[in-house]
Amino acid sequence: SMLYGYNLAVVNSPAEYIKAFYNQTMVARTGTGLDDKKLTLFYSVTVSVFAIGGMAGSLMVGILVTRFGRKGTLVRITCLVFIAGAFMGFSRTFGSPEMIIVGRFITGVHSGISLSVVPMYLGEIAPKNLRGFLGLVPSIFICLGVFIAQILGLHELLGKEEHWPLFLSLVVIPTMFQLMLLPWFPESPRYLLIEKRNVHATITALKWYRSKVNIQAEIEEMQEEQRSMSSDQTVSVIGLLKDRSVRWQVITIVVVNIGMQLSGIDAIWFYTNTIFENAGIPVPQIQYTTVGTGAIEVIAGCVGCFTIERLGRRPLMIGGFTFMGICCAGITLSLMFQSHYISVACVVGIIAGFCIGPAGVPFLITAELFKQSHRPAAYTVAGCLNWLSNFTIGFVFPFLQMSAGAYCYLVFFGVCMAVAVYVFFIVPETKNKTFVEISQMFAARNGMLEEESSELGIAKNLKLAKTNGYATVSSYECSI
Repeated sequence: SMLYGYNLAVVNSPAEYIKAFYNQTMVARTGTGLDDKKLTLFYSVTVSVFAIGGMAGSLMVGILVTRFGRKGTLVRITCLVFIAGAFMGFSRTFGSPEMIIVGRFITGVHSGISLSVVPMYLGEIAPKNLRGFLGLVPSIFICLGVFIAQILGLHELLGKEEHWPLFLSLVVIPTMFQLMLLPWFPESPRYLLIEKRNVHATITALKWYRSKVNIQAEIEEMQEEQRSMSSDQTVSVIGLLKDRSVRWQVITIVVVNIGMQLSGIDAIWFYTNTIFENAGIPVPQIQYTTVGTGAIEVIAGCVGCFTIERLGRRPLMIGGFTFMGICCAGITLSLMFQSHYISVACVVGIIAGFCIGPAGVPFLITAELFKQSHRPAAYTVAGCLNWLSNFTIGFVFPFLQMSAGAYCYLVFFGVCMAVAVYVFFIVPETKNKTFVEISQMFAARNGMLEEESSELGIAKNLKLAKTNGYATVSSYECSI
C-alpha cells in the first residue's frame, strides 16, 4: 500500500527535471526539441501510464488470488517492483524516456494487484470487530507513501536534478523488507477453509492469528458462509455481473470506486505543485507546503482508522465526500476571487476529507459486501474501474485545467455530492456484521429475500463438532 502512495506522488517533485530530460533526449535524437503541448502530453503519459498498469494488474486479481492465495499473490508480485526499479533507475544512463514509462507501467501493475489483494487479505484475517480498523490500515500507508515521497522530493534531499532516477527507483527498498517478512505469515484462513477445504491449515492459521481466543465460533461462521453460497466455485466477472442476488452490491462498488478517483484527489496529488503555484505561493516555498499536506494526510488517515469501529463506515464515507465536495467548490470560488490562502486551505481540506474515509472505506466494503465466492471478481471490477478513473483524471486534468480554468473543480464537486447522496440512501452500515448478515441486508433490495432467508436457515442448522477445542466438519454435514 505504501508503494502505491509513493508512486502516486513521486513524479510531482522532479516533474521539471523529467520534462527537461525528455526534451534533451529528443534534441539528441532528432535535432529539435518538443513544444509545450507535446511536452505536456509526454509528461501526462508518464503520470497516467501508472494507472494503465494498475488497471491491467487489477484484471489479474481474480485469477491470482484463486490460484496462489492472498499472501501467495503478494509474495510473488514483488519481482515486478525490482524490474520496474531497474528500468527507472537506469533510464538516464541509457538516455531512454521509454524506460521511465515502462517502469511506471510495471509499478502500476504491481499496485493494481496489491491494492486489491491487501484489503482482501486483511479483511479475511481480521475478526469482525476489528475488520474496519484493519481495513483502513492500508489507507494510512498510502498516505505515508505520499508523505515519504514528498519529504524525499525536497531540494535538500533527492529533489535535485542529478537524483531523480534514484528517487524513482527507491521503491525496491521497502519491497525487500516485504519479501523478507511476508512469507512467514499464514495464508488467509477463509481462503484455506472455504476455497481449499483444508481444515487443518485453517486451524493452524487461526491459532497463529488468534493465539488467545477460542476459534470455534469463527470456524462455524466460515462454514455458515460456505453453506450459504450457491456454488463452491469462484465466480467470474461475467458471472458476478449477471448474478441478480448481488446486483446492488455491484452497483455500490461501481459508484464508490469511480467516485473515489473522480473526487479530484488524484488531480491534487499529481499536480499539487502546479495548483499551489497558480494559487500564488512562491515557487521556493511550494515544496514545503506540499510536505505539510502530506503530514495532514497521515494524520487524517489515522483519525479515520481509529474512529471507524466507533462511527461506522457510512458516516466516514458520507462526511468525507461531502467535505471534499464543499472544498472543491471552495477552490473554484477562491481562484475566481484570487483568494490564495482559501485556495490552499481547500486543497488541504480535500486531502483531509479524502484520507478520513473515501481513501480506504471503498476497498473495505468491497470485501464486506460479497461472500467468498464473489469476492475476487468484485475486487477485479472495483480495481479496474478505480484505475480507469485514475487514468482518466491523470491524463485529462491538465487539459481540463487549461480549458476550463477554475471551473474544472466544479466537476469534482458534483461527483463528490452524488456519491455522498448515494451512500446515504442506499448503502447500509456493515459494522460488526458477518459476511452472511451483510448479504441478508441487501437481499430485499435485490429481490432475493426468500431465497437468502432459506439459505441462511439451512446454514444455521449446520453445526461443527468440536475436536480438542477446535472444529471439524461433522458427519451430518458430510452426508448433506
